[in-house]
Amino acid sequence: MKQVVTFGEIMLRLSPPLNYRLTQTATFEATYGGGEANVAASLTQLGMPAAHVTCFPANELGQAATQHFQRYGVNMVHTVFRGERLGLYFLEVGASMRPSKVVYDRFDSAFANLQPEDFNWDEILKDASWFHWTGITPAISASAAQACKDAIAAARRLGITVSGDVNYRRNLWQYGQKAQDVMPGLVEGCDVIVASENDSEDLFGIVPQEGASHSFTSMAEQLMARFPNVKQVITTRRETLSASHNQLKGILYDGKSFVESPSYDIVPIVDRIGGGDAFIAGFIYGSLTSDDQQQALTFGVASSALKHTIHGDFNLATKAEVDEVVKGNTSGRLLR
Repeated sequence: MKQVVTFGEIMLRLSPPLNYRLTQTATFEATYGGGEANVAASLTQLGMPAAHVTCFPANELGQAATQHFQRYGVNMVHTVFRGERLGLYFLEVGASMRPSKVVYDRFDSAFANLQPEDFNWDEILKDASWFHWTGITPAISASAAQACKDAIAAARRLGITVSGDVNYRRNLWQYGQKAQDVMPGLVEGCDVIVASENDSEDLFGIVPQEGASHSFTSMAEQLMARFPNVKQVITTRRETLSASHNQLKGILYDGKSFVESPSYDIVPIVDRIGGGDAFIAGFIYGSLTSDDQQQALTFGVASSALKHTIHGDFNLATKAEVDEVVKGNTSGRLLR
């Protein structure tokens, strides 16, 4: 089976135990994560080979982050070690009406200072079936954006499916280029895009047509007309009842059909971070193992729902566990 390749920054995650606030904790739990790497790790738990490409500082933190993902079966052989700093983020886990909060400390990281020529994408992607990136990577620095563009171009040259989660984070774009100028050149090389109506408006100026029967379908049709390589537009719909209680479903449009998954009631939420990454990982898995896009979408949303019950940045659910949720077995009944 060919592997899925992802590309992006990995950070050290520091979080107070339980639901302590950042201002009251005396200790932090440490783990590692990043949007694209979370996809790779989630895929390996489902039984699909995956590799992640990144840049780490040549010190013990870079080694520890590498080993963390290797422990879960992610191929890290293409990691570049240069620079001096591993990015950090601090997570305060909310509860009930108090939302979770993230504080970033990632400026001037090794990944932000990567050199695009360090990555031989034809070699990296030679055994790949799918390449995945997110809009976080080109937001970090001009060099990261160029490396991402090079990777997408190589994937298209090699006939590899490309997915992109546009994941617009306006506060990350601080290096002098606008997302609206950079992202279209990356999205035009994609087969699958994860984007909501808000993302589409912010990045591409595309809004649902007035009087459209369905805002997502209207947006997706315009997005596909502008970027003809895009074959599927997908996203999740989340209803936030509280920090501890969400309802989640997925939707998809392929230019002809609108597809919707069942809605999953998630309560209590253990850790929401990485839920979107688990969704796209499940969708990639479903797409590579089935020709049924309804099945792929439902598998993706079920994967995301399970991730909300697992501590850490990525999904540790197995295929068998996701299959049980897809079948409707969501009672959480004790297994003996």
